Amino acid sequence: MKKSSDIMTKDLVYCLPDESVANVAQLMKKEDIGPVLIVDNEENKTLVGIVTDRDLALKVVGEGRDPKNTKVEDVMTVKVITSRAGDNVENAMKAMAQYQLRRIPVVDDSNRLVGIISQADVATRVDEPEQTAEVVKEISQD
Repeated sequence: MKKSSDIMTKDLVYCLPDESVANVAQLMKKEDIGPVLIVDNEENKTLVGIVTDRDLALKVVGEGRDPKNTKVEDVMTVKVITSRAGDNVENAMKAMAQYQLRRIPVVDDSNRLVGIISQADVATRVDEPEQTAEVVKEISQD
């Protein structure tokens, strides 16, 4: 079985906790993505949270907050389910299914961000069609 580092995407989009949600929304639009990973700083890139387009819709728009004056740290999820780079991909797939996640960040032993595994990565890079189909089914359930 492959390791998480074998199938993860290494071209990451991330931002810092003190950025405005307006900037993050523009980044999401520009990159055509739903989640943005939040790191402590540019040097360490220690994962401290994640913010999704759904977070922005519910916690900013839904609560009537000003996107230009609301910081990412005020709306991000801080308890992020991750995979370790050296972990077996099967563990990442199980976590994705269990928590209904379409993507899971990959970190090193110091919790520094090194990649992300998406549902598409699993579907295209793991040669286990039955297990991949089960993961996609679990993720997609309401």
